[in-house]
Amino acid sequence: MIYYANPGQVSYGETLGILMLDSYAPFIPGDIGNAHTFPFPVRYETVKGLKPNNMVESDDKFYYPFLEAARHLVQSGVKAITGDCGYMAIFQKRLSRDLKVPVFLSSLLQFHFLKHLIQEDEKIGVITANSNLLDQNLLSSIDFHSMEDPIVIKGLENEPNFRSFAIDESGMLDTEEVQVEVITAAKQLCAENPDIKMFLLECSMLPPYAEALQDEVDLPVFDYTSMINYVYSAFTRKPFDQGH
Repeated sequence: MIYYANPGQVSYGETLGILMLDSYAPFIPGDIGNAHTFPFPVRYETVKGLKPNNMVESDDKFYYPFLEAARHLVQSGVKAITGDCGYMAIFQKRLSRDLKVPVFLSSLLQFHFLKHLIQEDEKIGVITANSNLLDQNLLSSIDFHSMEDPIVIKGLENEPNFRSFAIDESGMLDTEEVQVEVITAAKQLCAENPDIKMFLLECSMLPPYAEALQDEVDLPVFDYTSMINYVYSAFTRKPFDQGH
């Protein structure tokens, strides 16, 4: 077999590139910002100066560093681009047009598939980091209409432990306390909306709590990891054993 080098590429084997916010938080296994989350190698690129608050302004001065970071990942050999914040959805269509690889920036993109798994009178519960930022302008950027689509949204912005590490960037994370806050929020949403049949976790910091949440509510739970693993599998199909 003969191999050829790609101009400008100095390492190989990373199928997925992950765009990172310029944030200060401990990223534990399960978090998109921790490489141990994945059973395959990934490549990271930080977008300097990019925070959730300034990103949702859709300002060009934040998009161009975002695009530059994404292009560097592509030059480094990745075959698809994702990110570590669901609010990156504001750039989804624009980045897709500007790159030549698949782009899937928000775990909320799974909704367009998931809504076909429920009945017309059922709903999907969305747990988000900050419901104030997850407004219709951002949702519309991925063809998502909160007033029409079967979703109910619950934010964690007022939960003290989650807010401390994820929003205020204290640099300290108490996983047990955050897990309690996530489960409590989901249970409240279920109590208010008994027709919820599955959960979709918007925030890339929430997958570490998906298993505990699944156990507590006994419902399917989708998140960034389910989306990333799904896309990765499309690029790395394995041959089936033909002996059986």
